Amino acid sequence: MSITDRELAIAAAEAGAAVVRSHYGSSLARLPKEGDDFATVADLEAEKAILAILRDARPGDVVLGEESGRTGDGDSDRMWLVDPLCGTLNYAVHTMLTSVNVALRVGDRVTVAASADPFNEEVFWTGGDGAHVRQGGDDRPLVPSAGSRLVDLNLDPPFPNRPDFLAAALLADDGFITRFRPRVVSTTLAVAWVAAGRRAAYVTDGHLRDSVHFAAGIALCEAAGCVVTGLDGQPLHTGRGGLVAAADAETHAALLRLIAGRRVSR
Repeated sequence: MSITDRELAIAAAEAGAAVVRSHYGSSLARLPKEGDDFATVADLEAEKAILAILRDARPGDVVLGEESGRTGDGDSDRMWLVDPLCGTLNYAVHTMLTSVNVALRVGDRVTVAASADPFNEEVFWTGGDGAHVRQGGDDRPLVPSAGSRLVDLNLDPPFPNRPDFLAAALLADDGFITRFRPRVVSTTLAVAWVAAGRRAAYVTDGHLRDSVHFAAGIALCEAAGCVVTGLDGQPLHTGRGGLVAAADAETHAALLRLIAGRRVSR
């Protein structure tokens, strides 16, 4: 019997997570990439495991992997976006804050997504209708909540909207400090946590179209009912870009006001 796209995404993310766990704690050489970025053997082998599962089940699909680039039939409107280890720097210094992200985009829409936490052995997933977390074979619905007041900020470069917007500037904003509590997880696992109610919101700069890092987390937040826009409240992947994913409309509106208040061009 053929596997559904949803179960395929979950299986691929779980396979990548198993590889990540297997290498954790070992001495890993850093393989240089562009700028200060790097990969490890865990990144490469996790992506290889994910691609093997996807290629076996969907040989005609395009795959965009962080480490291997774009492969597959260029005429297909089905593209898998694969981030085999988000949080490589955390992982390389033996910090268990990572995720394995797999998403399928059909045309312009992400239809299924899975984001695996290798160390809690959780997989956050969506088939487009609602979002869930799977652990120990059980699936539970994701319910966003702003109750924690925790807002995760992505402080990693690049900063395409600097100096007009810099997420780090929110850390010195009295309005932000009064209402929220900042966190910096440094992996897109935190985006899935917004969908799960473990974070009130997530904010990042950047142009995220075709992003293997963010596609799964964004899809999870949208499916869970979060409010998800760009930095100015505009539709994603338009205007100056960025991402504000919030558990509810009130939190989203408060963050947009704070972001607008930090604009140096005002």
